[in-house]
Amino acid sequence: MTSFAATDIRATTDGRLPPGTAAYAQEKIAATLHLAHRPVLSARVRVTRHGDPAVPNPVVAQVNLDVSGRLVRVQAEGDNAHEAIDLAQARLRRRLERIAQHWEARRGGMPSGEPHEWRHESEPAHRHRWYPRPAPEREIVRHKSFALARCTVDEAARDMGLLDYDFYLFTEAGTGRDSVLYRAGATGYRLAQLTPPGPHELAPCGLPLTISDQPAPELTTDEAANRLGMLGLPFLFFLDAERGRGAVIYHRYDGHYGLITPALGER
Repeated sequence: MTSFAATDIRATTDGRLPPGTAAYAQEKIAATLHLAHRPVLSARVRVTRHGDPAVPNPVVAQVNLDVSGRLVRVQAEGDNAHEAIDLAQARLRRRLERIAQHWEARRGGMPSGEPHEWRHESEPAHRHRWYPRPAPEREIVRHKSFALARCTVDEAARDMGLLDYDFYLFTEAGTGRDSVLYRAGATGYRLAQLTPPGPHELAPCGLPLTISDQPAPELTTDEAANRLGMLGLPFLFFLDAERGRGAVIYHRYDGHYGLITPALGER
């Protein structure tokens, strides 16, 4: 459906990768875009190599598409640039095929309560675990702050799948509370909020999920980083004591931490 030349794809690399990496990435991703169910408005690919030689699979390829206003994101790691790009292309192919199949079946409708509907479209990505960097060396090397989407759990699950995320920080439409949706539990999805929701507080949703009955801990960023390191979890959802909002701190592939917070002044 999409006619997109390789040169239309914006590709960036760092100086530690061989010449021709950007062109290779453009060609591989362009060859996949015909699978998009709607026109692709923009396509970006970024290939970087981690500076620490001890990190396994040090090359990361990230692809971001705007498919008629819907963002689609995939990421893959490899031992070298071609391997990372090839894996990202394969992951993008599978994701676009699933989205197209879902589109044909639903014609844009919201998900129903049918068992496993979302789990088939949004199956967990098989990622390498993060590099076991010693705790004293870990730092928050990336901090993303943006206006949280106000949406239902169904919409959060859809976006989490399209963006290839392991968790999704959002404001739940029914309660108005900062929340995180992630893959866990008997149903395949679990929801945590700053304070557990009461009966019928959540906006109607069809996604089978379990709900955490524990409030998010109130922590400073430093305390959250320490707790994440001690517990060995992939991420930690907490009430940011400095900002008064929900936040997520997570392990990056390189063993450092990333932090996601709502934009200042955003409610």
